[in-house]
Amino acid sequence: MKLKKNIALVLLSFGMVSLLAFSNKDDVGNGKTQKTLKRIVIDPGHGGYPKPSQGNYGASSEWIEEKDAALAIAFKLKKIIEESIPDVEVYLTRTTDVFDNARVKASKANDFKGDLFISLHCNGQDPIPHREIVDYKTTTVKRKGKKITKKIPIYHTYYTPNPAHGTETYIWGIGKNDEKEEAIGEQNFSDSSIVNFDPKDPAQRVAISLRTEKYAERSRLLAATVEEEFTKQGRVSRGVKQRDYKGIWVLQAVAMPAILVEMGFLSYPEEGKYIASEQGQQEIAEAVGRAVKRYKFSLDNKMNNGKTSK
Repeated sequence: MKLKKNIALVLLSFGMVSLLAFSNKDDVGNGKTQKTLKRIVIDPGHGGYPKPSQGNYGASSEWIEEKDAALAIAFKLKKIIEESIPDVEVYLTRTTDVFDNARVKASKANDFKGDLFISLHCNGQDPIPHREIVDYKTTTVKRKGKKITKKIPIYHTYYTPNPAHGTETYIWGIGKNDEKEEAIGEQNFSDSSIVNFDPKDPAQRVAISLRTEKYAERSRLLAATVEEEFTKQGRVSRGVKQRDYKGIWVLQAVAMPAILVEMGFLSYPEEGKYIASEQGQQEIAEAVGRAVKRYKFSLDNKMNNGKTSK
């Protein structure tokens, strides 16, 4: 009985090692030089809806709309990446003013077999309401059968811009790892050498879990690098964030490292004007482009060190 247990453990370990070797096929394989970053998907947020009153329109301001800023910066970022990393393919989830829901965007990214997903968005906050008394009106009311006069204040309501401003970059929430593992299991293993992939198989689940951890680590690395590049430009960084409870569905639905960049608040006048300007859009694209280049260098360096140490 003990012998049978040992044999089973050996077989399971062998299966796990084989799968782990497969799960790292994007780093090292067959003794040949492998690219760490081959395809990047850029997702310009929102689009398609003609009025702010309609759903999924995104942030809006008197200077520019989120959907237009995201698309303009996406084109600039694509050009920067193609020029600075010429052996990388770049794909945009939209190139016109159209709206696709998150499922369609995730499907496009997965079909392209991207190695990295970058979603571009802008933040916005409602203006802050203020009320002040500007006058009084006199009115007569009856109380217990008696007429009395009463002064009623007249209010004026006005609004000031919300002071929230700065950049922030999101990764998928750790509480959404199950969804991420499901996406990786469906996409990254469907075209592998593994026959009859079974997500309930313990060894295969371990391989998917480890790949999910790797993608989470890479997403955090890129997100932190993006915010660092914004800070170098003099922007206010609100840091790297997660939405653990609600999550950001598209980030966990793509089978690759993924980030969502909030490039600033359109509702903050100084930032809204900056995002609407040609200079601001170019500088934002350059910051994200430099972060991607640093990210690739980090992956390449890790891969080369791994080869050297073997």
